[in-house]
Amino acid sequence: MAKKEHISETPATQFLRKHGVMFSEHPYPYEEHGGTSVSARELGVPEHHVVKTLVMQDEAAKPLIVLMHGDCKVSTKNLARAIACKSVEPCKPEVAQRHSGFQIGGTSPFGTRKALPVYVEESILALETIYINGGRRGYLVGIAPRVLVDLLAARPVRCALEE
Repeated sequence: MAKKEHISETPATQFLRKHGVMFSEHPYPYEEHGGTSVSARELGVPEHHVVKTLVMQDEAAKPLIVLMHGDCKVSTKNLARAIACKSVEPCKPEVAQRHSGFQIGGTSPFGTRKALPVYVEESILALETIYINGGRRGYLVGIAPRVLVDLLAARPVRCALEE
């Protein structure tokens, strides 16, 4: 009998289990700076269904999370307009890690160190299943996108730019 690969708990999986969320686990060999193209290839899923978790900040340096399709970029101008801010920019890696509690490349919107406002690209919510970081590099979880709204109060926005 094949032994199932054991995946230890992360703050993200603890959060999902605590809230009774069904999710599938998808470990894969992490590649430094590989991004969603590597995880999509390793999982055999469209990159559009892999969701990246980006820690950004507004002009007052208030942190926020943006969830975006793996094959798209965030238009910071459109995001700022959508959330009524003057400007939005990515946080520096060490700042993002301090806010989220997760290592860059392993950031999950679930189980963050601080409760941060979450914004989700509207079209993500139309997908049947999304693959999003489970709180560690080389580890995605498959969930229904509705969970983002139900558990994180994620606000839909339109700020995607095709890569």
